[in-house]
Amino acid sequence: MQNLAETCERTAATTKKLEKVAIVAEYFKSTAPAEAAVSAVFLSGRPFPVWEETTLQVGGALLWRLVQELSGRTDQELTAAYRRLGDLGAVAAELPDRVGTGDLARPSVLAVQAAFRKIAAARGPAVKGAGVRDLLSQATPLEAKYIIKIMTGDLRIGLKESLVEEAIAKAYGTTLPEVQRANMLLGDIGETLRLAADGKLGQAKMRLFHPLGFMLASPAASAEQALSYFDNALVEDKYDGIRAQAHVSGDEVRIFSRTRDEITESFPELPDALAGLPQDAILDGEVVAWSYLATESGESGRALPFSALQQRLGRKKVSDQLMRQVPVAYLVFDVLYAGGELLIDRPLSERAKILDGLLTGRSSERRARTPGLRQGKLVFEPEEPSLSAQVIRSPVSQASSPEELDQLFEAAQARGNEGLMIKDPESVYTPGRRGKSWLKLKRELATLDVVVTAVEYGHGKRIGVLSDYTFAVWDGERLVNIGKAYSGLTDSEISEMTKWFLEHVVDDQGFRLMVEPKIVLEVAFNNMMRSDRHESGYALRFPRIVRLRPDKLPDEADALERVEEIYLKQ
Repeated sequence: MQNLAETCERTAATTKKLEKVAIVAEYFKSTAPAEAAVSAVFLSGRPFPVWEETTLQVGGALLWRLVQELSGRTDQELTAAYRRLGDLGAVAAELPDRVGTGDLARPSVLAVQAAFRKIAAARGPAVKGAGVRDLLSQATPLEAKYIIKIMTGDLRIGLKESLVEEAIAKAYGTTLPEVQRANMLLGDIGETLRLAADGKLGQAKMRLFHPLGFMLASPAASAEQALSYFDNALVEDKYDGIRAQAHVSGDEVRIFSRTRDEITESFPELPDALAGLPQDAILDGEVVAWSYLATESGESGRALPFSALQQRLGRKKVSDQLMRQVPVAYLVFDVLYAGGELLIDRPLSERAKILDGLLTGRSSERRARTPGLRQGKLVFEPEEPSLSAQVIRSPVSQASSPEELDQLFEAAQARGNEGLMIKDPESVYTPGRRGKSWLKLKRELATLDVVVTAVEYGHGKRIGVLSDYTFAVWDGERLVNIGKAYSGLTDSEISEMTKWFLEHVVDDQGFRLMVEPKIVLEVAFNNMMRSDRHESGYALRFPRIVRLRPDKLPDEADALERVEEIYLKQ
């Protein structure tokens, strides 16, 4: 483990990507394939391969207590070290070197992996804590540093999995596309390394039930700009839901979010709705809260705002009552894999035909509802919701002029949706990448002027500066928090504001500081939802700082009435 830890240190010491790749490739070449394979997983910042469901389930509080115990520091001393260094792994690097005292032996990479699996299998914090303590007690301070970083998934050495892929290609004399494809199919960078070492990357087969990367869209400022990239466009509504990838094999169905977390348990009615496809498949779509009530415009159903769907998230068990109160639908717009073949290299127009065939081929009781035309409008046949969900083929239109796009945009907004997705019919599916083949045209929400009430120390390159701002709006004579943001300001602005905040602390809570409410920010956000997380009763989705507002006094910040107005308008 010491060699791997030293490799991490060398990698962190350079900002040049080519040097990072060369350092890791050199390590791989000098290490036995079995150990290099496990190291590849660790260097990707995780204790286990992506496809595995195994988790350590060791919380930050437990790690904090163990580091404090092994270091002999007080809680105040540990807090000061954490604020100075920015993460618990770096704090662990200052542990006393216990190796060589007694019969303790240094752990190898394979021994660390075995310890991780033992900790993951242990039940209860006491047993898990004993396993972590034993592992850290055997490690040198440098090894402990990276063991903790791997456990927390916070390696912070400037090494993404994509660079580990490059290092594998360099170490074993193969091409990067071959490595990338094998890793995508397997969801296991370690197994990919083993195949590369044996010259057998071509033998990699698709492993279902591990999420692929999602293709991302770039924003378009206008209909004219969107059509400047391609003449003819396939157009869909942009829904206010959760991007979701569904893996289907017979009656087994699992659903993954854009962050590659499994979310099947939040939508227990969806697996049955998706089961029974004629072939194993991976679908791309959007989970939305769905209203089955007819509208004044004649539509028999429509997507609801994200705030409705939020009630379904993060629950280990969703009650029948909640499923009735917030019914959902899965709007499918792409297929990535079907019938034993990865389809991402085929053009979107071909994938669309395959998707239509898949959904049409389902048994009648599970068939996806396909939109029909009624008086020139796309509508869905009504169906009474119960504890079941609907799978809906996302309606697709075509546009070749800005005028047509503007009309479709207005219609999408009239249906309560965010805007449009505009896609090149010839586009291949590029997992994890954002290009100009898919574009999004969205409505702009109003911004809010808010007051900063609390600040936190940042991570990574922002260690030692206050970069995470909690902010509030007025509710009568008092400020109520509504969100937190950490992006949007320059390094210079953050440095300047750090000095100001440190001079205006009203309550030092260690990593978090309560400050005098005098700084006004303008913040933007994607949408707004009701939430018990903040005093205001609302939360902002994807908030970011637009600018500092030194021209405004705190009293001039927005009030809760403005928040409610924006919420109702959306």
